[in-house]
Amino acid sequence: MEELLETLTIEEAEYCKLLEVAKRKTPILVSGKIEELQKITEEEQILVDNINNADKKRTELIDDIGNVLNKNPKELTIQKLAELMEKQPEEQKQLLELHKKLKKTLGNVQTLNEQNKALVTQLLEMTEFDMNLIKSMKQAPETANYDKTAVNTGELFIGASRFDAKQ
Repeated sequence: MEELLETLTIEEAEYCKLLEVAKRKTPILVSGKIEELQKITEEEQILVDNINNADKKRTELIDDIGNVLNKNPKELTIQKLAELMEKQPEEQKQLLELHKKLKKTLGNVQTLNEQNKALVTQLLEMTEFDMNLIKSMKQAPETANYDKTAVNTGELFIGASRFDAKQ
């Protein structure tokens, strides 16, 4: 049981770190700084790997506890484990507090990730819009740009080369 409590503590700490990274990620998404976004995504990936390792260990520990207690590990939740620990009130209390903390942290991470997901979607839409705008400018239909001799020059009016800074 001690090992499970330690694993849950580690898992909750990693989620807290992930929450802090997600908070730092939001302004980066708003500003559209791709290089910083890449760095923070790499940092997130390391934390997610750590969380996956802790989760795997927690699952193994619950399987072991289920086998010892002769209970189905798939039906053994933290809440049910706490109920089975009535004779160990201190550990039961610690387990329930950790569960509550972990649940709250997970909720916060999920909320922030949903907000960041919406920002990423908006960033992608804006990027796509900009690319389509640039593409359409380059593919603009030829306009009637005639020179002095009334001959179509074939040039597009759009473009930086047509700007005369002297005027």
